[in-house]
Amino acid sequence: METQGNKRRKTIFSFFKPREPTSTSEEHSPSNIDISNCNDQYSSKSQRVEIDVDSLERDPSIRIPIWQHPVNQRDEIRRAYIKMGPYQPIMPVYPRTESGQQYRRFQSSWFKQFSWLEYSPSKDAAFCFPCFLFENKKAHYPTFTTEGFKSWKRVNDGSRCSFLLHTGGPTSPHNNAVNSIDALMNLTQHIDKVMNVQTSEEVQKNRLRLMATIESIRWLSLQACAFRGHDESLSSNNCGNFIEMIRLIGRMNGSIDDVVLEKAPKNAKYTSPMIQKEILHIMANKVRNKIREEIGDAKFCILVDEAKDTSNKEQMAIVLRFVDVAGFLRERFFAIVHVTDTTALTLKKEISDVLDRNNLQISNMRGQGYDGASNMSGAWNGLQALFLRDCPYAYYVHCFAHRLQLALVVAAERETSIWLFFSKLTSIVNLVSASPKRHTELRSAQAIEIAHMVATGERETGRGCNQIGSLHRAGTTRWSSHFDSICSLIDMYKAVITVLESMVNEGSSNSLRGEASGSLIVMRSFDFIFILYVMHKIMGITDLLCRALQHKSLDILNAMDLVSSTKALLQTLREEGFDSLLMNVESVCTEYDIEIPNMNACYKGATGRSCQQKDSITFEHYYRVGIFKAAIDFQVTELNSRFNDGAVELLMLSSALEPKDNFKLFNAGLIYSLAEKFYPGDFTAQEMHYLRSQLEHYKCDVLCHESFQNISTISELCQRLVETNKSQNYNLIDRLIRLILTLPVSTATTERSFSAMKLIKTAIRNKIEEDFLADSMIVYIERELAENIDSNSIIDEFYSLKNRRAQLQ
Repeated sequence: METQGNKRRKTIFSFFKPREPTSTSEEHSPSNIDISNCNDQYSSKSQRVEIDVDSLERDPSIRIPIWQHPVNQRDEIRRAYIKMGPYQPIMPVYPRTESGQQYRRFQSSWFKQFSWLEYSPSKDAAFCFPCFLFENKKAHYPTFTTEGFKSWKRVNDGSRCSFLLHTGGPTSPHNNAVNSIDALMNLTQHIDKVMNVQTSEEVQKNRLRLMATIESIRWLSLQACAFRGHDESLSSNNCGNFIEMIRLIGRMNGSIDDVVLEKAPKNAKYTSPMIQKEILHIMANKVRNKIREEIGDAKFCILVDEAKDTSNKEQMAIVLRFVDVAGFLRERFFAIVHVTDTTALTLKKEISDVLDRNNLQISNMRGQGYDGASNMSGAWNGLQALFLRDCPYAYYVHCFAHRLQLALVVAAERETSIWLFFSKLTSIVNLVSASPKRHTELRSAQAIEIAHMVATGERETGRGCNQIGSLHRAGTTRWSSHFDSICSLIDMYKAVITVLESMVNEGSSNSLRGEASGSLIVMRSFDFIFILYVMHKIMGITDLLCRALQHKSLDILNAMDLVSSTKALLQTLREEGFDSLLMNVESVCTEYDIEIPNMNACYKGATGRSCQQKDSITFEHYYRVGIFKAAIDFQVTELNSRFNDGAVELLMLSSALEPKDNFKLFNAGLIYSLAEKFYPGDFTAQEMHYLRSQLEHYKCDVLCHESFQNISTISELCQRLVETNKSQNYNLIDRLIRLILTLPVSTATTERSFSAMKLIKTAIRNKIEEDFLADSMIVYIERELAENIDSNSIIDEFYSLKNRRAQLQ
């Protein structure tokens, strides 16, 4: 037995001693792999080094040569590179290289002439993609594989063009490499598939089995459901969502039931967790590719925010904002990345890596949208400053929703009576909603009140009317939640009073009865009722702006118009709204037997002692000036301070493009100055001359055209130009409009992605892998793209990624 065991453990290294590495090979080995223990490595499959194909380096001058990767993984890595395609960054200006007495540079037009061509920004050199994939340790053309080609003057040189010479004849090393790519991707002709050929019926069964797996994964991902179960064995009553979904599909379709799960070949069931992740990753990549195709060569903006997940990891969400070919403004969730820290350098590196992997150039960035934290908005070392150094046209805009939140919070804190009101409001909501018993009492009291009001005709009946609700708690990150809390208290005021009275009479402890009694006294005070309705009026005006800033299609000019209208409405309320408000408050107080002070009497603050009274004022003056006008003034002051972009020249010039009021603000000179001063990299000197001419024709044509009447936003203008094909006639104006639309407004889309993250990465699924989380999120969030992915294309890509045991083609 011992002799047989020794024979089984013998490998080729038992008979041949591996050659010791020379000093030269060590010096030229960038991977620095120690092969002194090769015997152990080849004798154990568990020590196989796995390569993450999704993190492969794209830059030709930095990436590791194929021959330095493990032998068994080279084809998989080649397929991954082929799937990504040649690295062809489109830059507005490439670096100049001195050539004799002239300066020459790389030209992006060469990519169209030579599809195999690659460019390395870090080395300013050209490389050959097919030759890189199939080069050996002794390269045939090191200039195009390892060293890099830089002699730009030898490109446009007729028949002596270096790129043409490199391509060579039909049997040249370059064309052999091209043929090898075709052979590698043609899996049906591989020797293992030819020797173990399967009938067309078997292939169709394999595809049908995999189709059931794909559709199950798609449905579970779109619903943010977990895949695996606690026990997936045959004897389990619940094998998890994925297995149970396949069984359900099988019960509905007999042909599927005959080829899945227990009836499937043991080497091709397509139900393992690894297969699930591979298919989800293919699906997620297809969604990313669709987003990348939507962007095309257009300029884009990045929206970035960070948040902690359930496992206390810092996650950074990246959203891309752009205008598609049809003129529609899009905000697409693109990636979520785990970051070890939130320093500006770390965030910039991670964002740059994501953009680089998807061939999105920083030079095409035309906007940055973050919150106001110092690591993001810092003028010298913040994230926005770091990107501005790489692209001076990537203008930073502080999130409008975040600004509004800061403005309203600061305004509430500066007025003492308002701050005390929200503190008492929070205490009341927490007290009444703290236990299920009180919650049930609140709903019962509300149901009785609604029934009484319907019987007396005070409320109308109808579908969706008179629903029993609950008190809303005010959140710390959403000011609209404060408005919801105020509205719910106004609607349920009598029911809350009933519950508090019950707690005073039947409370389980003295502290509880005392707290309820104090809350009851507060709610029955005129001051509380007055401030409740004052804040209801003020926040009703600001809530429209708050909700509008959550829309993806909101452009920055329309957002500034909403800010201006909000300030105007607040000013109107300040001047004309007090009398009607006071009458409403007095009617509420009369209904609930709350004492109303004499408005002409002298108001006494603090303890009421005469020595503490600074001014002799009436109650009417106190409520009108001390609370009502003071609250509005603080709001308007903060809005003016936070939203001071009206003075920024970029927005002032951009307003000349607005179509509202039949292009009332149109000014050709301001539009020309906008392009000249803020976007000189997007318009050549010759195009600036054309722009003047287009503006003159645009004024006579578009401004008077019936199709462009009664539109109010620049987003609608962009869509209408595409619909009427006038975007081709006025391509430069259309380009400028798209640049303005690309400017960010708020980071609401990134915050919504964190809500999706909470649904996917729950406390039960808190160990989910980073790649799996990112794939699940992009499929769930961008569901309109994920739903339209053809399952057959997923099968074909799944089959081409690796050598599969069962044939699918």
